[in-house]
Amino acid sequence: MRGMRIPIPPRLIVAALLAIFCLGAPGAPWRHTANGGARANGPESSAGDEVYWSVQTSGIDTNLRGVSAAAISEATAARHSGDAPDADYIAVWACGSNGVILLSKDSGKTWKRLHVAGGDSLDFRGIVAFDETTAYVMSSGEGDKSRIYKTLDGGQNWKLQYTDTRKAFFLDALVCDGDCYALGDPVDGKFVVVRGQNGENWKELPSDAMPAALSGEGAFAASGTALAMDNDGDLYFGTGGAKTARVFHSPDFGKTWSVVETPIASGNASSGIFSIAMYASSLVAVGGDYKEPKRTDRVAAYSQDAGKTWTLAAQQPGGYRSGAAFVYGAMLALGPTGEEISQDFGAHWKRMGSLDLNAAFILDIFNGWAVGANGTVARLVNHMQYQIRNDGRPNDSSRAYSASKK
Repeated sequence: MRGMRIPIPPRLIVAALLAIFCLGAPGAPWRHTANGGARANGPESSAGDEVYWSVQTSGIDTNLRGVSAAAISEATAARHSGDAPDADYIAVWACGSNGVILLSKDSGKTWKRLHVAGGDSLDFRGIVAFDETTAYVMSSGEGDKSRIYKTLDGGQNWKLQYTDTRKAFFLDALVCDGDCYALGDPVDGKFVVVRGQNGENWKELPSDAMPAALSGEGAFAASGTALAMDNDGDLYFGTGGAKTARVFHSPDFGKTWSVVETPIASGNASSGIFSIAMYASSLVAVGGDYKEPKRTDRVAAYSQDAGKTWTLAAQQPGGYRSGAAFVYGAMLALGPTGEEISQDFGAHWKRMGSLDLNAAFILDIFNGWAVGANGTVARLVNHMQYQIRNDGRPNDSSRAYSASKK
């Protein structure tokens, strides 16, 4: 134990509204070979041939845990195309064990490995991208092995933003939306929340209003998504390792907090909530017991009232799940034994495939990526182009929420 809102180009939003019945998936995915070459590669999994993950690359000595994506700047897009910027150019960032950070500036077709000075042994669990030049990356570990770095030049240089020498300090999750927030395991009986204002001036928030942690309680550093936020001030994080799995909520950017119990699997150090995702007042939490990855009991729960009450999914995912993400009218879950999709806000889950994935990030209905073991990066193929909310509320195409495995 121990996402970010992205502005979507107007032309992409218009295309989405006009293309309900059109194929918006990318072209043939590519698997990169050891010598740097590439070959076309078919889909690795399917969900009725409508929505599935297609592997783009694999074979790197790392367990990728974090992924994020953002539209590249207009200047870079213009250089690539030789003409007007193309909305298809997307920067995709991924991170994982052995100090690995990867960057693609062409929607995942080619990748470059980046290095943090002195960080080749760090275990990077979370990453947040703003464009092809600016990103934050978070490592997890005891004390000063938990760090937050920032780059402004596409990963050529990384500046240490925050760390802590207390042995109990252990970062689990990182989110940004204007300001950035990081979640850490309890120190002196209270969970730690650190804020970076405008990406700078990182400080630990006062813990006076934070409810006390239960015995053994902590957050899972699955892929940096045990914490979720929106730009209205709401922060949510899920916990595990204790007698019950709980969700903490702050409606005011961490000034005050409340906590509720959930029916997610609990009762030992390896079970609880591993990822939480939100869209307006709808939330979904996934997890289970990572030591029993095929156990389907109490893996997923959902809330329709902004986290006040939680209900177990009537049809559960097919085992422990480390990540969850919204796809504008649908939800995705993933973990070491496969992936599912829910079309009713988390009440029922349908099998998509059997890849070993840790984390996912959905940029828009056309673009999403997931990462996992052996350096696997997969791109979302979405024939359905989910964009109409099932409860009749209009879709907000400017929002994108990430998700994610212990």
